[in-house]
Amino acid sequence: MQPYDERLTVPRSWWFLAAGVGVAMALILFPFGPLPMLAGLAAGAAVAMMAVSSYGSARIRVVAGSLVAGKARIPLAALGEATVLDAAETVAWRSHKADPRAYMLLRSYVPTALKVDVTDPDDPTPYVYLSTRSPKRLAEALKAVKATQ
Repeated sequence: MQPYDERLTVPRSWWFLAAGVGVAMALILFPFGPLPMLAGLAAGAAVAMMAVSSYGSARIRVVAGSLVAGKARIPLAALGEATVLDAAETVAWRSHKADPRAYMLLRSYVPTALKVDVTDPDDPTPYVYLSTRSPKRLAEALKAVKATQ
């Protein structure tokens, strides 16, 4: 059973911006003729869409006794209290309250987040900051899995 799995996808408007990059490349190559213009449209849009897709592919999962957030895999035994952050606290913790040693899976287009304290004495990371659309569900999943261990 996997209690939590979330993909932090980008907003739909970003896909239109990526298509706009393709149009911009086509306009740049317009003086060279129709074939380079079409190649610029296709290549520009493809590269921009790959970049958008890559940025929007970050996942947060609670699986196999670990919190997997982006490239980080943290055992639940090393995690302490989870704090649900509302929109105002989310902005505060990713700006003036942020600790440079913290692990942050940050997406500015996600309005809420979860802050989880790291209790491992050998780890210099004070907390994990995770942008998530459902911080309460993630906190509950972490608590439920830790209770079964």
